[in-house]
Amino acid sequence: MPVVLRAHPTARDKAVSEIRASAGSVLVAVPCLVKVVLDTEKGRRCDHCLSADDGQRLRRCSGCSSYWYCDARCQRSHWPTHKRYCADFLRYASSPAFTQLHAHQKLDAVLLTHLLAEFSSANDSSGVATFTSLLPAPVAEIVQCPRTCPLAPTRKPSLSPSELYSRFANNNFAIHSHFTTIAHGVFPLASRLFNHSCLPNAFPKYTLHRGHQVQMSIVAMRDIEAGEEVCISYVDPALLDTRQQIFRFSYGFTCTCPSCTSLSIVRATSLPTPTAEADIATRLVNHVFPRVTPSDISITLPLTLPSLTALPSSLHPALRESFLTKLTDRFSTASHEGPFDVAWENGLAALALYTLIYPPNYPQIGLHLLELSKTAWNAHITAQPSMSVTDPVQCTRVCLGLARQILLIIGPEGDPEGPAKDLEMLDELLNGDT
Repeated sequence: MPVVLRAHPTARDKAVSEIRASAGSVLVAVPCLVKVVLDTEKGRRCDHCLSADDGQRLRRCSGCSSYWYCDARCQRSHWPTHKRYCADFLRYASSPAFTQLHAHQKLDAVLLTHLLAEFSSANDSSGVATFTSLLPAPVAEIVQCPRTCPLAPTRKPSLSPSELYSRFANNNFAIHSHFTTIAHGVFPLASRLFNHSCLPNAFPKYTLHRGHQVQMSIVAMRDIEAGEEVCISYVDPALLDTRQQIFRFSYGFTCTCPSCTSLSIVRATSLPTPTAEADIATRLVNHVFPRVTPSDISITLPLTLPSLTALPSSLHPALRESFLTKLTDRFSTASHEGPFDVAWENGLAALALYTLIYPPNYPQIGLHLLELSKTAWNAHITAQPSMSVTDPVQCTRVCLGLARQILLIIGPEGDPEGPAKDLEMLDELLNGDT
């Protein structure tokens, strides 16, 4: 593992790369200790390896009727911990104490049940020891520990349910496939190693293999020099209005990364403006992509970290979560069937804002460029005259080329195919159109 812990002036430690790591390289692979499948994925994914059913019917546990598996191998692998709550889980899941919980509280309760089962088993793994070393959440005393499923008689866990909950409440990750959340999981080594930045130089991705435990890989987003700290983002940096509140409440710190520092300066100097949102979106595109015209789709992505303080004050209203949400909602609604001028204008504005919020090569930028290329292609094949570019095919090529650069750094993740399949399909369509 080319990452070591070093002293940090304010945090507990910092993870430093011992070697020069190129963009796309895996810095460390982290096994999952416990996880819980989202309700929307329950019955569609294996509760052990998280693989999707892919048309293959999953096997339901006959003991609790609440867990599904690819086959007998996955069920046997999960059994050493699952057997501790299997007999009582259906009764527990039907009890008022559980059904009256909010959705996120239910996930926490089940995840805590899984964690208690792991700790009460005979498994003295390094993951258990590393989890025990994690610091509790800063609000552990005021957040009530959810009631868990009773466990079969076994040895007493080394930590109480409240002590376990206080550690995973701020140390669990959203497990995603193609960057859509499918489960939550605890990866103790990642929690122990990596500090947060809203402009990270690495990101977590997840490997799903049928029959195997899910694994997190920490991937270099750009070239990382030897001796440089490796940081990931604990929350989506696009949460411009709420991320500091999340950091203080869940993690007990105030972020002072360049993005947050710049944003606080912008907030302090911004003045109310009556400018219409459509005008702000147009000005934003002109500021970030000054060479883009209907006849020349010259999109150049920045190669350095964004500086929000360099943004004209007339564009400060764009630095709100609500503004980005409206852009992406309008883009998503119109990107498949039109009107494609609405899709393109809002999609391009969202891309411009992403380049201000996220560091270069951030996965969301690549995924959005892929969606923009699909939008341009849809406009081409439907021959709608409303697309506000002269050559939708060329637009598709430009966005697809930029998307490929970022998605190749990300590499395969989650379920098979996904963005890689979309890239291949669009390449074939473009080649057949020439």
